[in-house]
Amino acid sequence: MLLFLPGLICDASMYAPQTAAFAGSHAVDSYGMADSLQEMARIALADVDRLGADKLEVFGHSMGGRVALELYRMAPERVSRLALVSTGVHPLGENEPANREALKQVGHDNGYEALVDQWLPPMVAEANRADPAIYQPMRDMCLGMGQEVFDAQINALVTRPEVEELLGQIACPTLVMTGELDEWAPPAQHEGIASRIANSQLVVVPGAGHMIQLEAPEAVNEAISRWLEMPAN
Repeated sequence: MLLFLPGLICDASMYAPQTAAFAGSHAVDSYGMADSLQEMARIALADVDRLGADKLEVFGHSMGGRVALELYRMAPERVSRLALVSTGVHPLGENEPANREALKQVGHDNGYEALVDQWLPPMVAEANRADPAIYQPMRDMCLGMGQEVFDAQINALVTRPEVEELLGQIACPTLVMTGELDEWAPPAQHEGIASRIANSQLVVVPGAGHMIQLEAPEAVNEAISRWLEMPAN
């Protein structure tokens, strides 16, 4: 089964162009109130277990990329392919907890809508931000998640485990992809990730920012098709 894992305050609608294109695929819609990446990975595994899936082709976007790595750590024998998209593997930065706490506080002080309207625009390439057909569904999705989910997921990110050593253990075909204009998870960061995974393919999507699945769905779907055809070691 091709399994899609959403990122911070995203749900299955983030993957609408992908689940429409790949029959039998499944996107996790919610991690509930999970406040650790490990718990999110367990929720994803329980989701596919209910659907009767065994072998998984796991595609994780942004925070979902870190969830994908935790799922791989838990059950490497079940992951036949891995995609790490618009994500990171670096440890917690010195200022990261304070910066993330400050963003949480925007919501508590000024309302969750103010938080989303501060956080989301830099995640989207400027040209796509101006396209309501692209931007408005993203904004509605994020607003639908709510402050409590945002707070729980921020906790998951600031308590994340080390994953850099895990990269060298990944043997399955791995897609490493980001948008050309992604300032949050830039191409150079993904070059570094790909260099540490033996059987990996790096894809940089022109004109796309962080929210790559909805900004450039055709290019993303093409990259997925190529990934699904990558030979195993």
